[in-house]
Amino acid sequence: MNMLSSASHPDVDVQIATSDENIPSDEDFRSWVAAALPPDRLASEITIRVVGRDESQALNAQYRQQDKPTNVLSFPTDLPPELQIPLLGDLVVCAGVVEHEAHEQGKSLAAHWAHMVVHGTLHLLGYDHESDEEAEEMEALEIRILGQLGFPAPYESP
Repeated sequence: MNMLSSASHPDVDVQIATSDENIPSDEDFRSWVAAALPPDRLASEITIRVVGRDESQALNAQYRQQDKPTNVLSFPTDLPPELQIPLLGDLVVCAGVVEHEAHEQGKSLAAHWAHMVVHGTLHLLGYDHESDEEAEEMEALEIRILGQLGFPAPYESP
């Protein structure tokens, strides 16, 4: 477990709980989270737990009633505003699902990892894609952020 921090970057606690390979570096995770945060939220604290399919499936079944592994789960912190703690929440990313989807969608593994971390971070900030309007807003943000990171738009065929 590594703790990264800097005045201009979020604190990102990366936990690797899988034997899967091809997992991004802590610095990659931190830069992707930072890119998704507005300037006034750069001091946020986030935990990213990289898991295998079994843990992802168990969490997805428990919290979303879907009995299958998924790419990313977001768990926003629900603290009373008076606490003034910069804890944004937790992301749980399934390495095997991310790798499978990248291959299936013809994307680079790094581009898909970046997309999943940006997508999850936006969920922690309150963005959603339950309605068409919300989905369009969130997708536009993802495209802009990933473009700034040098990645292609995630919703277009390569």
